[in-house]
Amino acid sequence: MSETTAPLAGPASAPVIAESATARGRRARIALRGLQILLALFFAVASALPKLIAHSSAADAFDELGWGSAGMYTIGALELAGAVALLIPVLQSVAGIALGALMLGAFVVQVAVFGGENAATPLILIVPLALVAWARRGHNADLLRLLRRA
Repeated sequence: MSETTAPLAGPASAPVIAESATARGRRARIALRGLQILLALFFAVASALPKLIAHSSAADAFDELGWGSAGMYTIGALELAGAVALLIPVLQSVAGIALGALMLGAFVVQVAVFGGENAATPLILIVPLALVAWARRGHNADLLRLLRRA
């Protein structure tokens, strides 16, 4: 066995392995935070904003649903609240779950009412939202402690 293929063993390799794991963990945390920021921007700007300013594309869709402006503003406010919550550490996991549930509802509406025209978008968004909810699940205990204290 050559030196390049020999496995690292012994106490000298422990700092190298720990340093490598620490670097990977740091990169993963940075990537997850970047994903949360992108999701928050998407939900705030591309999804909630058109509903909250009553853009004609959003208004027409909600009129076709029969939900009118009240439904449009409600969904827009929920999306904006979820976008903000994705950036607050103690709320990140709950925001991922809530926005994922909202996207599941959007998928059902897209299939049932609009014939599946844009049904892939909510399904695609569920995947990174579930990842955020799972990866930040440790914050749920912090949230429960805060709620119990109040």
